[in-house]
Amino acid sequence: MTTGADVRDILELTGGDNEGPISKKDLINSDKKKSKKTTETLTFKRPEGMHREVYALLYSDKKDAPPLLPSDTTQGYRTVKAKLGCKKVRPWKWMPFTNPARRDGAIFHHWRRVAEEGKDYPFARFNKTVQVPVYSEQEYQMHLHDDGWTKAETDHLFDLCKRFDLRFIVIHDRYDHQQYRKRSVEDLKERYYSICGKLTKVRAVSGTEPKIYIFDAGHERRRKEQLEKLFNRTPEQVAEEEYLIQELRKIESRKKEREKKAQDLQKLIKAADTTTELRRAEKRVSKKKLPQKRETEKPAVPETAGIKFPDFKSAGVTLRSQRMKLPSSVGQKKIKAIEQILIEQGVDLNPMPTEEIVQMFNELRSDLVLLYELKQAHSNCEYEQQMLRHRYEALLKAGSGGGSQSWPSIDDIKVEAKEQVIDVVGAPLTPNSRKRRESASSSSSVKKVKKP
Repeated sequence: MTTGADVRDILELTGGDNEGPISKKDLINSDKKKSKKTTETLTFKRPEGMHREVYALLYSDKKDAPPLLPSDTTQGYRTVKAKLGCKKVRPWKWMPFTNPARRDGAIFHHWRRVAEEGKDYPFARFNKTVQVPVYSEQEYQMHLHDDGWTKAETDHLFDLCKRFDLRFIVIHDRYDHQQYRKRSVEDLKERYYSICGKLTKVRAVSGTEPKIYIFDAGHERRRKEQLEKLFNRTPEQVAEEEYLIQELRKIESRKKEREKKAQDLQKLIKAADTTTELRRAEKRVSKKKLPQKRETEKPAVPETAGIKFPDFKSAGVTLRSQRMKLPSSVGQKKIKAIEQILIEQGVDLNPMPTEEIVQMFNELRSDLVLLYELKQAHSNCEYEQQMLRHRYEALLKAGSGGGSQSWPSIDDIKVEAKEQVIDVVGAPLTPNSRKRRESASSSSSVKKVKKP
């Protein structure tokens, strides 16, 4: 017969000291009263003098106790057995051999399989030799004769090239400088490759163009001289060279910035010219009252001309006021400048969005952005001109002290400075120069004119 303790053990209830009958309360609150099995954790104290990192290595992930005695594991190379086959062992024999690459007939001994007895030395195939050309007495007298080289010296050079496999540093070291003239490595190379080229050309089949290796001895000498100068540089020269390289990079970056500014200014002036031509074309078409021709002859305005408003050509209902919304490509400074000019001129910031008003209002804001960019470019050019003028005055004061050189005055270079500013974007005598002056004068007088 089961008792209350057995039921509590089955239901995992905390029995405690109470061994009485099970109540309803014990069954309802059984989840809260589940016993937690406590396991005894073995704790070991770290010995004195042992570092914490070393003591941590004694434990595994399961926090097992460290072993008291060293023991061998069952897994490792100790348990691996040699896999021996059932075939017979191939016999080996201590036998002599000769190397075909040697010409002295030396005999050596090594261990080798009995089945390979009598075969050639297997490593002899790695002995690669350079094919040095051989010439006859007649060929030398007819094609290879040189006043700076004798026949015996040339033979000595080719003998060394054949012995040392064209290793010209070794050849130069073993060259007989006492019997013959003192030659450099470049001289030896030049003589050898010139003879090889002449022999290849002479022995080539008629009608074919052989490939001839040409050695530039002068270039090799200059290269070594430059390398020697580079190696013998002092720390001051190295620092000076690094400084000059940094200054060159700065000059190149400034040049790129000037070119970029010139391109941007050219785009702005081209956009202004295109806008004026577009206005004139629209006026001519409106006078002739040809709306269809106006659409066909309307020139395309580039994207840099002011603001490019999005076209709402998708299906669905759209409000006309959405066409007056400025695109996200317009910056906050330009938006504030447009609002300021519109407030000064007394123009409503949100006019009635009729078809004609929307088109004219967008064109007005596009022209205002173009005017803002032109003013900004003009101020930048004036600032650069002022900086160059101050720099020139400083150079003029510094040069007038101890030099007899005549420097031009500031009045003499005013015209040249103006022409240089115009030359940044184009020649001063271009057909559009008059239009540029008119657009510049009109842009300077926009802020003065106010609505009555």
